Order: sequence, then structure tokens, then C-alpha cells
Amino acid sequence: MKNGKGFIAALDQSGGSTPKALERYGVGKDAYSTDAEMFDLVHEMRTRIITSPSFSSEYILAAILFENTMDRQIQGMPTSDYLWEKKGVVPLLKVDKGLDAEKDGVQLMKPMPALDDLLKKALAQNIFGTKMRSVIKKADKKGIHEIVKQQFEIGCQIFDAGLVPILEPEVDIHSEDKAQSEVILREEIEKHLAKLPEGVQFMFKLSIPTEPGFYTEIMKDPHVVRIVALSGGYSREEANALLAKNPGLIASFSRALLEGLDAAQSDEEFNATLAASVKSIYKASAK
Repeated sequence: MKNGKGFIAALDQSGGSTPKALERYGVGKDAYSTDAEMFDLVHEMRTRIITSPSFSSEYILAAILFENTMDRQIQGMPTSDYLWEKKGVVPLLKVDKGLDAEKDGVQLMKPMPALDDLLKKALAQNIFGTKMRSVIKKADKKGIHEIVKQQFEIGCQIFDAGLVPILEPEVDIHSEDKAQSEVILREEIEKHLAKLPEGVQFMFKLSIPTEPGFYTEIMKDPHVVRIVALSGGYSREEANALLAKNPGLIASFSRALLEGLDAAQSDEEFNATLAASVKSIYKASAK
């Protein structure tokens, strides 16, 4: 995870974002009537992606899974084992339970009372690390401090359980003061990194910064395994262009990765579309 080439495929749409992901894939809400049917359909989509010859460790370093996906199988194997043993792709797990209401310009993560049990299950499924997301809407120092504090506290809990956490304090790309939010965020991250015990290691998933190279110094911190970038609502073309301006930053794209894929495509069309997406994101991540 620290030195490998490639990018992270984010395949972790949860209950709230699954309908939109399916709709973009050409599967409307009329195709299912229950959550169980919806999750069956999204697992079919993810299985098609993961088993595609275009989904290869030549370009893809790791994949983030939703808990429901981790609990299922691909070709008779647990999803995480299939990723690692058949594809050579590191399995990661989304652990947050969504966002609280906005306060002080940010949305903190909802409480995770069952986190310890989920981490034990993840370890039993050979998961390497986790991901958890909160969102910064405004350049509010108090709010951003609380977001980073929460991310680091839970990150330490996850690391102590034997997994490497990805902290994701996303800055909304549509925020009017995005650049100022990033300045405050970087300061808070640096303060909290300085307090970490020796040997504790985190990853970060951050919005592509307004200023190229903005997180370069943080990448050098001994506590940081890697910094990856979310697409945040940019198109794949926009996200790739911005990412390429940031040496050392690799992609962890979801919507941008799946752009153009459709349930009605033949396997040949599907694999060709996915291959073009994967190669373009890899190229942007290799700068």
C-alpha cells in the first residue's frame, strides 16, 4: 500500500448512495422493490467489475468494499479473498455509518457503537484497512477541528484493532471557501499527526487540493502510509486532469471510475469501457 503503483477502486456505495449508483449503471428503481433486491443487483454490478479482465492489479492497488459486499462471495470465495488471491488487489472496508446533520460548517460521522465487532469481522475476512468519511462544507475552524479530532480518535481505535485506517475528511468541491478550508484542514492534520505515538500509521483520502502539491509535506510524515484523492463529484476527465498536477497523490475514485458502464453493455463493451477508465485513472495517479 505504501509503495505500490496503481490506484484505489472505491466500490463502497452504501444504502443511501446505492440507488444512484445503480441508476448510473442503467438499473432503475423499478428493477427492485426491497433493499435485499437492491443489494443483490449492486453485488451483481460489483462482481461484474471485479471479475472483469480489465480490473487488474497491473493498474489497481486496492479496492474499498461496503460491508454488505464483504459479507458476500464472488465465484464461491469471500469477496475480500477473491480480490487478494485471484486479483492481487488489497481489500479495504468502509466502516462509517453515514453523516450527522451539518453543524459549524461540517458534517461529522454518526456514532459507530458496533465498530469493534465490525473490525473483528473485517480481520477475520482478511481486510487490510478501513475507510470512513466526514464532510467539510465551510472554512469554520471549530468545525474542522472537530472533524479531524473525530477522524484521528476513531483512526487510533481502528489501528489498535490491527487495521490501517483511511481518514477521509472530505472538503466539498463546491464550497465557496474550499481553498481556505484546505488550509485549516492541513494545519489540523499536522497538529494531530505530531501527537501520534511512534509506529501508528494512517492513510488519508482527501479532496484534490486547490493548490497543486498542497499535501506533499504530509506525505513525508512517518505516520502516513499514503494519501489518496477522491473525485468528489468531478467528471473522470476533470478529476484526472487535477490529480495529475499533484505528484505522489493517487486516485481513490468511485463515480469517476464507473462512469460509462452500463448493465446493457455486452461483456466486450463493458470490459473495453472499464479498461479505458482504469488506464486513464492509473496514468493520472502515476504522475
